[in-house]
Amino acid sequence: MNRPIEPAEELHVPYALRGCATARPAGSSFVVLSNRAPYRHERLADGGIATVRSASGLVTALEPLVAACLGTWVAHAAGSADVLCSDIRPPGVAGVNSPYRLRYVSLPGHVHRGFYDGFANEGLWPLCHDVHVRPLFRADDFRMYQIANARFAAAAREAAGAGPAVVLVQDYHFALAPRLLRGSASGATVVAFWHIPWPAADVFRTCPWSRELLDGLLGSDIVGLQTLEDCANFLACVEEAGLGSVDRRRSLVEYRQRSTRVRAYPVGIEWTNAAVRGTPAPPECRRLVRREFGLPSGVCLGIGVDRLDYTKGLTQKLVAIERLLEGYPQWRDRFAFVQVAEPSRDHLPSYRAARADIVAARDRINSRFGSGCFPPITLVERHHDPEEVYRLYKAADLCYVGSLRDGMNLVAKEYVSARTDERGVLVLSHRAGASRQLAAALLVNPSSVDECAAALRCALTMPAAEQSQRLRQMRAVVEKYDTFWWVRQILRDAQSAQQDRTRQGPPTGAAWSSAG
Repeated sequence: MNRPIEPAEELHVPYALRGCATARPAGSSFVVLSNRAPYRHERLADGGIATVRSASGLVTALEPLVAACLGTWVAHAAGSADVLCSDIRPPGVAGVNSPYRLRYVSLPGHVHRGFYDGFANEGLWPLCHDVHVRPLFRADDFRMYQIANARFAAAAREAAGAGPAVVLVQDYHFALAPRLLRGSASGATVVAFWHIPWPAADVFRTCPWSRELLDGLLGSDIVGLQTLEDCANFLACVEEAGLGSVDRRRSLVEYRQRSTRVRAYPVGIEWTNAAVRGTPAPPECRRLVRREFGLPSGVCLGIGVDRLDYTKGLTQKLVAIERLLEGYPQWRDRFAFVQVAEPSRDHLPSYRAARADIVAARDRINSRFGSGCFPPITLVERHHDPEEVYRLYKAADLCYVGSLRDGMNLVAKEYVSARTDERGVLVLSHRAGASRQLAAALLVNPSSVDECAAALRCALTMPAAEQSQRLRQMRAVVEKYDTFWWVRQILRDAQSAQQDRTRQGPPTGAAWSSAG
């Protein structure tokens, strides 16, 4: 069955962003380079084209900014009709085009497999998360990564034009792009933001091309990371590689006659977003969710919302629930846990193995503790629209984020923003970047089964007054440091970097060669 066209919401530039367009360097064009686009275009059997909006948190954070700046979004052509729709303005309400352009970059199949599946997701992803999956580094994959970075950088350079520009390079897919942009687009202020954790130096050096990655990122005026710990790790890697001079006090690297600032910009969410406003009040959400999963009214509900990824600690979460039911039998038939696990990269062996472990744990726990009324664990393996996810957030007595390691984890912040009733408890891994800001959560070591089980019991028995106190503290943080705060900090620092570069004058020599 063909999927119907899904019209996008009209892009309203929030009040918080009205000053952002003028805060960027004067007269600059604005370009975002990311692997994922805000929209995917799919060819239909009748010859039409379906436009499907991405649910990515990155899109939520950046799309209003690109619109405010009348910019261009450069991304991979993942949809079957994306190439046909390249360099257009995405559709708004009733066909009215949005005030920014999409530019898609198409890659041959073998290049995309080596670049994305190979080097990015079998190499860099496990390297940076440093959990139990060993990274795989193949020379052919790195060559495809180089080719892809060159193609995307060329598209971003073209979109930026010859004049001043701000180019925001997103994530681990494009570590080489800043240097390529720097070598040929001297008017650009380049900001590279790395969404995933940055590993310690002894881990990072195991990548055979670690120096090339650092050299690429140091083509940026600013390298942005999620936490201060990530910044310290990055600077340690640069120091160990002997690339330039590192000033730890100012968090600055002098390299190839240029300065690169290294800054922490913890990503936030859009406060009181459309999904929060569009879902019913918590009592109605509880009624709907209990009916959906067949739960009696007296049963406490815990939820987890993750991609099905080995870094998210899903098996460890289920084992902790198993320990809770073993050690505190009063919660048998009184506690149910719904784990949303959106399929992700399931063609890669490490992801298939992770899924097998999760399914085995679910089946074992349900066999041991299921009474026939409802299963203790429900695993939902499909994509959920934001409204569905927020309905779960508002219905749940607790939300359990058990990441083994995470750059930030926006689920934790989404749950807090959803709880307008100041009820519910967040159990949060201390290995997620969000734990640095959400100290009022119940913080746990995700690898300690007993500690996590005890935290779950604490969450299930926490008095309403304490729930409210903790949520008020966390809601104040999430509201203050929202997605618009994030983009304002980046643009403010980009403007400062351009002003510093203008005062210093352009560098000479190899820094401006075509090879970077």
